[in-house]
Amino acid sequence: MTTDHGYPAVRMYIAGEWCQGATGRTAPIVNPATGEVIGEVPLATTADLDRALDAAAEGFRAWRDTPIARRTAILHAAADLLTERAPEVGRTMTLEQGKPLAEATGEARRVADTLRWHADDARRAYGRIIPSAPGTVLTVRREPAGPVAAFVPWNFPAGGPMRKISSALSAGCSIVIKASEETPATAMELVRCFADAGVPAGALNLVFGEPAEVSAHLIASPVTRLVAFTGSVPVGKLLAAEAGKAMKPSLMELGGHAPVIVCADADPVKAARRAAQAKFLNAGQVCTSPSRFLVHESLTEEFTAEFVKAAEALVVGEGLAEGTTMGPLANARRLKSLERLTADAVARGAKVLTGGERLDRPGYFFPPTVLTDIPEDADLLHEEPFGPIAPIMPFIDLDEALRTANALPYGLAAYGFTESAATAEKLSAELEAGILSINHCGGSVHEAPSGGVKDSGYGREGGPEALDAYLVTKRVSHLLVP
Repeated sequence: MTTDHGYPAVRMYIAGEWCQGATGRTAPIVNPATGEVIGEVPLATTADLDRALDAAAEGFRAWRDTPIARRTAILHAAADLLTERAPEVGRTMTLEQGKPLAEATGEARRVADTLRWHADDARRAYGRIIPSAPGTVLTVRREPAGPVAAFVPWNFPAGGPMRKISSALSAGCSIVIKASEETPATAMELVRCFADAGVPAGALNLVFGEPAEVSAHLIASPVTRLVAFTGSVPVGKLLAAEAGKAMKPSLMELGGHAPVIVCADADPVKAARRAAQAKFLNAGQVCTSPSRFLVHESLTEEFTAEFVKAAEALVVGEGLAEGTTMGPLANARRLKSLERLTADAVARGAKVLTGGERLDRPGYFFPPTVLTDIPEDADLLHEEPFGPIAPIMPFIDLDEALRTANALPYGLAAYGFTESAATAEKLSAELEAGILSINHCGGSVHEAPSGGVKDSGYGREGGPEALDAYLVTKRVSHLLVP
């Protein structure tokens, strides 16, 4: 069933059933390209959450005891369904989040491969036998941690939920996931693929609701054995504290303020093109988005000119419109934040080379923006912009640039451009980040780990490390009795 806007009617998924919630409470869903309400999202009550937790407890036992070959087959079937349905999922994503249709459809296809990777990797979650005393068998086993409570934001409506769902189900855990109330239908369509593929009732539950109410209830429940969160640093700290009170492990993938260092021996044109492409992806609403550009003074002029050229070549518009290469911001909050950061920088002496003001049209549109001459005390250099703003700053000495890059409490991603192997190694060794790219600004890939250091969180998603948080290590010492 769809609304008049061609947008799916949103439901929660609890204990194998699609439902609206116990009281019928809802919140509006807004198309960020038009500002129009296109649907309603149901908001869970504590009764709904308890039903989801009870289902997860039962579902865990059923899913954990499903033979690994059967689990893998079901998950591959879900991935195949998602690949088949990617065009429809992409259109839904664009309606509720705003990103261009090609980006949205590509995201849906990409996360299907994430699921395939994790499903196959779970078959390699090996234990081991340890040499011990005669008559004793000493083993190490890796077992699913139990029901997971997961929370994801709106910027990657398919990618965020899939990272949590694919890791949990591949490891043999059950999961209650609260996806964003602003982009609920994409998460719903992902869950539908798992349900249609045969994931048993209760193993996967999808809820929406008031974030503080839902997180407090799910984390405190004795059913929950692991807390997994992607989102802002302040919220992550609150949830980690709640998990700590309940002595529950947590996986935190939090925000950053990623520096880009363009060294003196780099090609400024190539660096600018690659950095700009990454900067304006998803309208800059990416945790790993490059957001502080430190360019050697000998290259600053050429780099900046090429960066501005790339920014002005983008076509900003509605994500479903042909030719659009950058969509709107996802909500009014982001628009107000970018206006504030830009105004603060300009008031302190920064120069706007392109963009800088919201577009005069319906929706939440802010153009690609490039600033120079930014003073050190500008808020933009200390707060994650999470939008299409690029501050460019010259440096003289690489050690000086590294000190600037590492000065903030964040450490999610960092980028460097150089043609020297020795300089690349220096960047790799000294940049304080969990994710580092040299000579490109590549995003996350399912075959390699992603995660932060310092205030950007802990734990890793992707690669063989992805399942670590979802598995517990058990030591078994077996004395053989004659």
